[in-house]
Amino acid sequence: MTFFSILFALLIEQLKPLRADNPVYAGVRMLAMKLERAFNAGQAHHGRIAWALMIAAFALPVALLYWIALKLGVLAVLVLNVAVVYLTLGFRHYSHYFTSIQLALNTGDEATARTLLSEWTGLDTAGMDVAEVARVTVETALVTTHRNVFGVFFWFLTPLGPIGAVLYRVAEYLSRVWNGPHMAERDDFGLFAAHAFYWIDWIPVRLTAAAFAVVGNFEDAIYAWRNFAGRWQDESIGILLSAGGGAMGIRLGEAAENAADLAPADADLIESAGAAPDVPPGEEASGRALQSTVGLVWRALLLWMLLVLLLSIAKWLG
Repeated sequence: MTFFSILFALLIEQLKPLRADNPVYAGVRMLAMKLERAFNAGQAHHGRIAWALMIAAFALPVALLYWIALKLGVLAVLVLNVAVVYLTLGFRHYSHYFTSIQLALNTGDEATARTLLSEWTGLDTAGMDVAEVARVTVETALVTTHRNVFGVFFWFLTPLGPIGAVLYRVAEYLSRVWNGPHMAERDDFGLFAAHAFYWIDWIPVRLTAAAFAVVGNFEDAIYAWRNFAGRWQDESIGILLSAGGGAMGIRLGEAAENAADLAPADADLIESAGAAPDVPPGEEASGRALQSTVGLVWRALLLWMLLVLLLSIAKWLG
């Protein structure tokens, strides 16, 4: 049941990708904005209340539908599961940006690649060279794929089923929008959303990093994960990018991030000695790195699907 729910949802999305401006996502954005305006007085406990209300607004209806589907039978559960996974996965939501950037870099159109990357990430890309555009594109793709695909997979596979998938996607969205640049003056409101998503994503992010290691260069992925993940300000992103970069043999992260653990005295010694600081294994990102990213993500997806199939078979035999 679980395997076929995910498989059918993936097939439907390949045939008819869900637009990012669909009514369901618009409803999530609208309610999040209303709760933020109603509860944000700059205090962390206000954020906890708003977060709980937002989660309940989407998780409880799905829980009710899931209970009704269980009463109706297997087919109803399958239909509900496919619908929820289709709405929460987002495997193709932003793939057009990635594909367009890859095509622009392959044809030497750096200006278009920078423009597309700016539209996708909201970053100022005017001064970026090809290597930096490629690096940021790969980093964004790895993080987006985890949060839109593999994290959803994990929570869907828990006993919560579709409720877990909805919980994960709504929590991820709140963590992102309630801690965005526009919240800088009253950022305490989003603290709980960020902390809650950190723990909700604690296991999934490590499973995704492990999948990258298994389907890529295992030794370099584990080495980079163990030695360089902590050099990112966001621990979860550090785990994903260090393991993903190591699996592909690509150095990810800015130079400042790669050397963040060095004490000032150590950095001065390294500079005076003329030696480069310790950096993750691999080569600098280039246009070819985007193709490597596609291969890594698809291999990781196939690995997840194989594991889901084996778990489904074991459950059926048991």
